[in-house]
Order: sequence, then C-alpha cells, then structure tokens
Amino acid sequence: MSVELPFAPVDTIIRRNAGELRVSAEAAEELAHRIQLRGAELAENAADRATEDGRKTLMAEDFGVENVVDKNDLTLPIAPIDRIARIDIDDAYRVAMDARIALADILEDYADNVAAAAATLARHADRRTVKAEDIQTYFELFE
Repeated sequence: MSVELPFAPVDTIIRRNAGELRVSAEAAEELAHRIQLRGAELAENAADRATEDGRKTLMAEDFGVENVVDKNDLTLPIAPIDRIARIDIDDAYRVAMDARIALADILEDYADNVAAAAATLARHADRRTVKAEDIQTYFELFE
C-alpha cells in the first residue's frame, strides 16, 4: 500500500508537538503511514454506517462528527484524505466534502496524540530527535 499522505504536513504536526526536538524524515513517514491505516479503517466503518442508513455517500455524521471544522484550520490536506478514505471501501461510495473534512480533523487529532507521545518517548530515551522508532514504540505500547 503506497502512502497517499504527503510527509510535509505530517512533519509539521510532529514538530508542533515536539517542541525543541528535531524530527527525522523517517518519523514523518512512519506517522503518515499510520494515519493512512487509521483513516482507511475509519472510512470502512463509516461506509458500514452509511450502508445501514441506505446511503452510498459518506457523511460527517458517519464519522461521529456533528460540527465540521473549517478546512482552513487543518494542517492535513483534504485531497489525500479523500484518497485514504477510498482505500478499503467499494468504488460505489462517494465521500462528501464535509466527511473528508471531518475525517481530516479526526486524523489530525490522532496524529497530534501520537506525535506528543512520540516526543515524550524521545525525551525519555534522552535523544534530541523524534525517530520512527518512537512512533513504532507508541503503537506497541498503546494500540
């Protein structure tokens, strides 16, 4: 599975949680991959909810979101989020714009949580750089 999400916005998310720490390119790549997996899983669940309601269009409420944020407030770009949402669902489904924005918001919060924990792990290891191994360790410990 190729990673649809560009690494630059993911790097930005890690940096805003890392404070004074540096961020390796591999950490951004690893987190982008994990975000993609999570997004595909959430979209698959949302598709199941849409199907139960007799719809082929995913809506924000299928992701459990009532109030959709302004897309300009997000770091993650919407177009790759749309591609991520479609990875594991049937091509017959459509993803409404509010659903894309809702999913991007959920995934950005998810990324913030992982990045903050990875920065804590890097500090605990007495390193000045957040590495891919910090992201991997987070998932070994908490997922």
